Amino acid sequence: MRRLLTVGALTMLLPACGIGGADDGADDADGRGPSPETGSAEDAPFEITEHGTYDSPWALEFLPDSGRMLVTTRTGEMLLREPDGSEEVHVSGVPDDIVVDGQGGLGDVIVGPDFEDDGVVYLSWVTAGGGGTGAVVGRASLSQEDDSARLDDLEVIWEQRPKTDGSGHFAHRMTISPDGEHLFVTSGDRQELDPAQDLDSGLGKTMRLTPDGDPAPGNPFADHEDVSADVAEEIWSYGHRNALGIAFAPDGRLWSSEMGPAGGDELNLLEEGGNYGWPEASDGSHYGGEEIPDHTDDDGFVAPQVSWTPSISPGSLMIYQGDAFDGWSGDAFLGALSGKALVRVELDGTEAVEQQIWDMGARIRDVAEAPDGSIWLIEDGDQARLLQLTPPG
Repeated sequence: MRRLLTVGALTMLLPACGIGGADDGADDADGRGPSPETGSAEDAPFEITEHGTYDSPWALEFLPDSGRMLVTTRTGEMLLREPDGSEEVHVSGVPDDIVVDGQGGLGDVIVGPDFEDDGVVYLSWVTAGGGGTGAVVGRASLSQEDDSARLDDLEVIWEQRPKTDGSGHFAHRMTISPDGEHLFVTSGDRQELDPAQDLDSGLGKTMRLTPDGDPAPGNPFADHEDVSADVAEEIWSYGHRNALGIAFAPDGRLWSSEMGPAGGDELNLLEEGGNYGWPEASDGSHYGGEEIPDHTDDDGFVAPQVSWTPSISPGSLMIYQGDAFDGWSGDAFLGALSGKALVRVELDGTEAVEQQIWDMGARIRDVAEAPDGSIWLIEDGDQARLLQLTPPG
C-alpha cells in the first residue's frame, strides 16, 4: 500500500530552510515551500546527547563492534572518533582530487563486508574531467594506530558516467548487501532529468556492482537488445532523481530515499529492473510550477511506498536493526534537511505502514546506528552537532 503524506496528516508547521543555491532542485536550495507539520523532539521517546560539532559533515559510519566512528565532511576531511569522544584523529590518505562545489565534495563512507579481516572501506567523492564533474567510488584499507589512522592502497573502482556540467544531484550513497556479494551505489540525475530514463546513461540509476566495482553478474539490462552502452551492465533500477539514502532491511529488501522536486520526496522499495518514473512521473511539481503527472497504478512505473508533499528533503536513510528501542527494529529512519526533522517509517515486508516526524530544530544530514543500538544524527552545515539518541531513563 502506497501512502501520500501531506500537511493535513501531521501536527506542527515548520518553515523551510536552506543555504541557498542557483541549481534547480538542489537539496540545499530554498524554494521548496513549507515543510510538513511534525511533533516536537521534546515529546519523542528518546533522550538527546550532544557530542561535539563539525563543519559541513556528510556521512557517519560505525566500525563493527568497536564503537569507533568515521565522519566525512564535504570539504574533504575524514575523521576517526573514539566511542567516548576522548580522541579524534584525522584520517590521512583521503583523495586529493576532490571537487568541492555546490553539492559536490567528499561524500559517503561504508565498511566492506570483511572489514574485521581486511580493513576495507568504500568512500565516494566528486571529481572533474572529461568535460565536467561526476561522482566516483573508491576502495581502500583503513589502518588504525593509537594516535593515527590512514587509508592505504586507495583505488577508484566506479565512475559516474557521463560527467556533466553543474554541481548538483550526485547522490553517491552506498550500501553492501547482507551476503557481502554486492555493492549498491546511487547515481543522481545530475539535474539533467531525461537521462534517468535512458539505459545508455549512468545518471538517475541505482547500480549493482561486485565488491571490486565490476558490474554484478545477472544485472537486468546486461543483455538488453536495445542497449549498447557498457554502463547498462551496472544498472539495477532506473528513473531516479537524487537518491541520498539506500539501505537493506533485516528481511533483505532494499530501500532508498529520494529527493523529489517541489514536493514528491520518496521512500522506495527497490526492485530488480524497476523504473521509478523520474522525470515522467512524480508526486511533486517542477520548481517553476509546471506540473508532472502523478504516479498512478497503471502508468508502468514503480510508485513510492511513501511520498512527502510538501518536501522534507530526505538526505539519508538508515534501517534500524537493534533492540535498544522497543518495537523499532526493521523501521526506516530518514534525516530531513529542509524538514529539519528525524522521520521514522514503520516497514512491514513490502509496505511502509506508519510514520512519525520529530522536529530536531536543524537540518539533519545523516543517521547511523551504533553497535549498542543507540541512534546517531549529524546536522548539516557549519558547526553541525553530532547527536546521540538513547531510550529515556
